[in-house]
Amino acid sequence: MAAAMKNARVVMPGDIIDNVHNLQASTDKKSKLRLGPGLRQDKDDVVAFKSGILRHRNPATFWIDCSQKRYVPVKEERVIGIITNKTGENFKVDVGTSMAASLSFLAFEGATKRNRPNLQIGDVVYARLSVANKDMEPELDCTDGAGRSTGLGALSGGFMFTCSLGLTRKLLSKDFILLPLLGKYFPFECTVGSNGRVWINSKTSAHIIAISNAITNAEYMTETQIRSMVRQVVEGIM
Repeated sequence: MAAAMKNARVVMPGDIIDNVHNLQASTDKKSKLRLGPGLRQDKDDVVAFKSGILRHRNPATFWIDCSQKRYVPVKEERVIGIITNKTGENFKVDVGTSMAASLSFLAFEGATKRNRPNLQIGDVVYARLSVANKDMEPELDCTDGAGRSTGLGALSGGFMFTCSLGLTRKLLSKDFILLPLLGKYFPFECTVGSNGRVWINSKTSAHIIAISNAITNAEYMTETQIRSMVRQVVEGIM
């Protein structure tokens, strides 16, 4: 199994990845096995339901890396959503899935029945998926589960755009050099949602456009190509 992971194994829907116990034994035994997008447990087997490349992140997380654009909710992932409606005690939020997610008025740090967040239809929020089940409406929370926002909540101003889920996973990886490289030349804020949405804010519109274009263009570039592209972007702005 370890060799398969090292060689970036390609899988198809229906492929049996391995036995759950074997996967657990191949990783840190103290950490709970986590199955990300594209994988599900069927009795004692881990089975792929998407085509793509099997990935592993220490200590015990496995998922299928693919370039799909339709997001499937995964519990505890952080996503960027758009407020589409207010119903009773909840906001309805578009997170790019077939079903709108629900966000309670009280699911914000310090929120009470009298002190509610002043969000309007069309506002953008960064939230955590507290409930994600194929048979239930997704539920969002703008706290970390302990009542603190830790960067979650409304995203004011800036510019939001969509990209492939594969690119957002790259942007969330510590090994992807693009965002740190851009940060050396442009002061900017960047929030990446696991649902294929990216929010950018910077001092000027020109910087926002340059950064968003650089992110979109970098999806299939090598590290050398990314460095060259960033130099061209800087030269074009400065």
